[in-house]
Amino acid sequence: MPAADALGSVLVWSPVSQNHENANMKAAYITGHGSADVVVYGERPLPQRRAGEVLVRVCAATLNRVDLYMRDSGAGITHTLPQIMGLDGAGVVAGVDADETRLRMGQRVVLHPGVSCGRCDFCLRGEGVLCTQIAYLGEHRDGTLAEFVSLPARNVFPMPEGLSFAQAAALGVNHLTAWRMLHTKGQIKSWHTVLIFGIGGGVSLAALQLAKLTGARVIVTSRHASKLAQALALGADDAIDSSVHGVDKQVMALTQGRGVDLVIENVGAAVWSSAMKSLVRGGRLVTCGATTGDQPPADLRRIFIRQLQILGSTLGDLHEFSDLLMLVEAKGLRPVIDAEYPLAQIHTALQRLESGEQFGKVAVRIQDC
Repeated sequence: MPAADALGSVLVWSPVSQNHENANMKAAYITGHGSADVVVYGERPLPQRRAGEVLVRVCAATLNRVDLYMRDSGAGITHTLPQIMGLDGAGVVAGVDADETRLRMGQRVVLHPGVSCGRCDFCLRGEGVLCTQIAYLGEHRDGTLAEFVSLPARNVFPMPEGLSFAQAAALGVNHLTAWRMLHTKGQIKSWHTVLIFGIGGGVSLAALQLAKLTGARVIVTSRHASKLAQALALGADDAIDSSVHGVDKQVMALTQGRGVDLVIENVGAAVWSSAMKSLVRGGRLVTCGATTGDQPPADLRRIFIRQLQILGSTLGDLHEFSDLLMLVEAKGLRPVIDAEYPLAQIHTALQRLESGEQFGKVAVRIQDC
């Protein structure tokens, strides 16, 4: 028989549900910063579910660049060591309030990783992603590279049909980030031409998939011929080898000198000049990262003379995630998974991500579900 907890919910039976207050679970966590040695695969206490929260048995997660950042320094991110890693995840409901109407025990779910306060000015106007106290899984609070995680019910969504747990997990960061960049910030239209830098990474691939669903023309860039070929097979209209000639010159050749309506980039300084020069007058550049440096030349004259718009973006709101999940199910979108590793091989998985050789998401299988 399932066991009841003190909050009036029912826990899916598992070894931990018999005495979950004192139980441990397997997890990947950091004990410090600076090298691979600080990442430990071992036991951590099972999270204690609070009223209004959902305990999720995590089946799969995927790695993100911030996992490497937390391992290497975590500078500027308020956290307490040891810290369980992992932003995104998918699994099944293992504990929930008795009066919860949207989620049920054993339901397959996917997680939104940003826990907002719900009370600040930004939250009250529906911009929880701008919350002054937002806490991200794997950054400010324990994350998803663990057998269980507990988080507010509003952050837990029914998983779209037809996806593996790894594919569903990938939606929570990369596809949500790309959704906000394209739709909320970039205001993409079906007649637009979109330039996406660094195809092969999670956000870039997600942007390619989502942009094509709108009917837009998509140009992608990479230094790797194999990644360009794979992107073309996924639906990219044009592919630019960024190691051969200037990207902006190739863009102008492909667009008959017009330029693109929208640039999606998370590379930073190394591509900034080409990105700016690739935009049509009045075009938008949306950025969500700076892996090659965060102090690019501003090129202010180009910005004001051509009336360009430079927009920053991070993750996405709960309502955007809901819209994304409905689209995924309706259109049959499948995130691209590069490789999947068991949790015990977390070091190998992180090495794969750090190599930059991946095409798609590096997934971690937490447990069999």
